[in-house]
Amino acid sequence: MKIKLDENMPGRLAALLAELGHDVDTVLQEGLTGKPDYEVWRATCAEGRFLITQDLDFSDATIFEPGSHGGILLVRLRDPGRQALLEHITLLFKTEDISCWERRLVITTEKKIRIK
Repeated sequence: MKIKLDENMPGRLAALLAELGHDVDTVLQEGLTGKPDYEVWRATCAEGRFLITQDLDFSDATIFEPGSHGGILLVRLRDPGRQALLEHITLLFKTEDISCWERRLVITTEKKIRIK
């Protein structure tokens, strides 16, 4: 899967997902840190990537309509520290059938995964 990590994701996550066979780039690597969401989104779509973020702005399915983009994973943890994010996302990518996430809005918490 081609993935873009938003700036609110731990930098080490890129290497962990790459080890699992994914093509990963980051907002930081592209010089998009601090840029408006629409610029991050434009770059994500232009590259055909799946965005992983904690930014609730990307949860609006009327703007980011499922099926019209490469997909979004919105991570909503109670304690979103770096280690918790690394562990949660890595576990998801090791245990879930992520192929069905492409072109969808996926929202994950400690307890559940919702796919729209």
